[in-house]
Amino acid sequence: MRGFRTRRALAAAAVMLAALLGAGGWAADTQTPVTGPPPGSAAWTADTALGLPLPDPATADPARIAAFFAGLSPAARDALAVRHPLVVGNLDGAPVDLRYRANALALAAERTRELARAADPALTPQDHEAARTRAERYRTLLDGGRQVLAFDPRGRGQVAEVYGDLATARRTAVIVPGSDVDLLRFDRASDPYGTPAGMARALHQATDGQTAVIAWAGYTTPVGLGPDAATEGLARAGAARLDRLLDGLAVSTRPQDPATLFCHSYGSVVCGLAHPTPTRASGVVVLGSPGMGVDSAADLDPRVPLWATARNDSDWIGDVPNVRLFGLGHGADPTDPGFGARPLPATGSHGHTGYFAPGTASLAAYAAVALGRA
Repeated sequence: MRGFRTRRALAAAAVMLAALLGAGGWAADTQTPVTGPPPGSAAWTADTALGLPLPDPATADPARIAAFFAGLSPAARDALAVRHPLVVGNLDGAPVDLRYRANALALAAERTRELARAADPALTPQDHEAARTRAERYRTLLDGGRQVLAFDPRGRGQVAEVYGDLATARRTAVIVPGSDVDLLRFDRASDPYGTPAGMARALHQATDGQTAVIAWAGYTTPVGLGPDAATEGLARAGAARLDRLLDGLAVSTRPQDPATLFCHSYGSVVCGLAHPTPTRASGVVVLGSPGMGVDSAADLDPRVPLWATARNDSDWIGDVPNVRLFGLGHGADPTDPGFGARPLPATGSHGHTGYFAPGTASLAAYAAVALGRA
């Protein structure tokens, strides 16, 4: 019997690999996750202008960060944001409005740098084009008073944006995206509801603005379908960053009302490995999920409600077998009744990225969950 089970598991793993190949082609490229403190942290910790030590971004938790800024005058806070925009803009626990200001300064500085690179005769035409593309992305993030909660230009780039007012909204939600999301793919006109920005806008509107929604492209996602998408390495790194974001929200916004997580595709692996607790999350919703890196809902905190969205017939993720073997795969299907998640409908949705489209039963259900009415 044991030999049969082993052969069956090996066969399932082989089927999973074949499904990945057939779904979109194997991407051999692997990503190195962006981890650790934000860029500029060394200069921050060496800064003695205020006459007191600044909390080390590598070791200070969000509660310590919040306490530090609470003891500063508005002028001192602003001075730090001006001198160290990339640090202040990425410090979970720092005042939200101060982070918006710091990230606007950081985006403007990075845009100037990229425009200089685009005109540098020592660089290649490909370098010039890449610099122009990034400069344009930074310009769009600076337009119209957008509320950028985090911005990190390292690697493929990371960003988080807030839709609504974190200080006054009744509820808070966080969009945790899956593969192929980064600074340049944070928002796409060709796939408006398949990006964290599009999902966040749709959910914010569906709740009539009563929920502030964070579009969080704050971890290194897999590129394409390949080793990174089939394994948990990037998800584990992302889970640590997600936990820190949620801890920061708890001390800098509304600690009595933790965020609801909406986890798409590979993002549901991130959410599962984060193991949200009631102090960090009011609930977790997964959609287009390949698994959560756990065997069942019983492996997660039972005090945090878990919902799984029914998979529409045109979502290719349904072709990926739910196995977890030799480091490949993400485990049981959250939509299986035996998994233990509460079901949500998907009527009207299409494809892997259509669950937040207006008029779908899934978006209506998400709005109810986000508002605490489910």
